[in-house]
Amino acid sequence: MESPPSFWKRWLRLLQFNLMYLGRPPWDTGVTPPELVEVVEDGVVPPGRAIDLGCGTGTNAIYLAWHGFDVIGVDSAVLAILKARWRARRAGVRVRFRLGLVTRLDFLRQPVHFALDIGCLHGLWEADRPRYAVALARHIRPGGYYLLYAWGNRGWAGLDPPEVAALFEDAFEILWTREGEEHGTPSFWYLMRRRPIDRLPALNRSDS
Repeated sequence: MESPPSFWKRWLRLLQFNLMYLGRPPWDTGVTPPELVEVVEDGVVPPGRAIDLGCGTGTNAIYLAWHGFDVIGVDSAVLAILKARWRARRAGVRVRFRLGLVTRLDFLRQPVHFALDIGCLHGLWEADRPRYAVALARHIRPGGYYLLYAWGNRGWAGLDPPEVAALFEDAFEILWTREGEEHGTPSFWYLMRRRPIDRLPALNRSDS
């Protein structure tokens, strides 16, 4: 595993990410993907409390709210959060959008029934991914669902299915994996269900 990045590396990446929202980042398509539509509208994941991890400008959080979910979206880009709040007001739905880190979810007062991550985990520093997994496991109820979209490993970003399995298999059962392609390299969708018992390391809360 790579060594944890320095404060300045973290700060520079966060700044670069925020600046992308001065315009329209390439990942901000404004379209809810069919994989999310499938699990929601086919009734695989019933309405309940949900969190959109790396929510961006709110497209999918708003979609979930339209379908009866009590949604909170979290993102580290302040411009994304401001745009998401504006979009939710315009859509006439109630979604709570919070500026924060996906590795620190202790602001959640109740466990969630559904967690969604479309393109957030694969951009985290490798050293932060175990904290993400532990934070998610702590805050999703047993039997709850987790839908993840992630690039395959590209060296500078992404992670392959064996890496995803190693990260989550102690706390989640992987129900299905679907391979696709983005920009000429593999990408993957995963639907997982929270196990009732897990063996994840008990990381200090201040580190998660």
